[in-house]
Amino acid sequence: MNAQNYHRLVVKVGSAVLSDAKGRQQQLEIAAQIAALRAEGREVVLVSSGAVATGLSKLGFKERPKTMPGKQALAAVGQPTLMHLWEQAFSWYGLKVAQVLLTAEDLAHRHRYLNARQTLETLLEWGIVPIINENDTVMVEEIKFGDNDQLSALIASLVGADLLILLSDIEALFEADPRTHPKARPIPYVERVDAAVLRMAGESPNRVGTGGMKSKLLAAEKAQAAGIPTLLLPGNRPQSISQALRGEPVGTLFAGGSRRYSGRKLWLYQLPKPQGEVVVDAGAAQALRQGGASLLPAGILEVRGQFGVGEAVRCLDEEGQLIGVGLVNYSSPELSRIKGQKTKNIETILGYKNTDEVIHRDHFALDSELE
Repeated sequence: MNAQNYHRLVVKVGSAVLSDAKGRQQQLEIAAQIAALRAEGREVVLVSSGAVATGLSKLGFKERPKTMPGKQALAAVGQPTLMHLWEQAFSWYGLKVAQVLLTAEDLAHRHRYLNARQTLETLLEWGIVPIINENDTVMVEEIKFGDNDQLSALIASLVGADLLILLSDIEALFEADPRTHPKARPIPYVERVDAAVLRMAGESPNRVGTGGMKSKLLAAEKAQAAGIPTLLLPGNRPQSISQALRGEPVGTLFAGGSRRYSGRKLWLYQLPKPQGEVVVDAGAAQALRQGGASLLPAGILEVRGQFGVGEAVRCLDEEGQLIGVGLVNYSSPELSRIKGQKTKNIETILGYKNTDEVIHRDHFALDSELE
């Protein structure tokens, strides 16, 4: 790998790295590594888990609460302490930090997405290290990213990063879960995250984290869609980032590959929570997948969920397989009335017509597995 190509980096550190017996020391060492990257003229955005785990430790609880309000309360207790510790760690190197808390809903709306990008760009211009976490205090399942691995991939696309680094409590990607297969060998390089690679991951996360190896692979796949390579590195090893950038054999490198999407289409492809679904017939599914066509009302069989004009929806075929994600020109109540109809009938049914297309092809992104 040519480290000179990586000017802007997103570094994600997991709860397990920050929450073990050496968590505080590892936090200082990660700050040291990021400071070294900054000294080389690179820009760094840090995505840090750990609010709930920090709250757990601060209150002396043995186990996480099982209720969502309990987890939210722990995050409220832990997040200020987590940020204070990061601020102290970076102050040793003369670096200032900024806290940015996000939910999936923030990035699911195009204007909020662009506002978040402008804020992060400004912080980087000012020489400040943005520290991002999911806003666990207000999260509910409907607006949750899933974990900070997924969030870090979205942030990497948001800021146009050259490299995504995932610091984990596992050394690398192995042929099988090393916790249950001790003889499994590490894999130093992955060209593409596909079904065979996903099968190498263990399903269960660690005790304090919410992700797992599969989550990291899905994050690498999201980054690949944006043409961004991903490094999976041991977060508890000092200098692992600099070692990897020097080309030493540490961790796993996932190739960035060719950029499949950019701009609005990349945003669509990576949307955490589309607002609804439309089911289309076989003809419309083929036209969308192979012909690069727009979606017309005649091809729609079913409308699911509540959404307004300009919101993002998932397009499914009759078997329930995802075709892609697009921005709709009609609301869900409107679509329920004009589904299966020819475009010439739209104005007669609704009393007006916004456009012939329910989803224009310029505002539609195919699912990558179907390309």
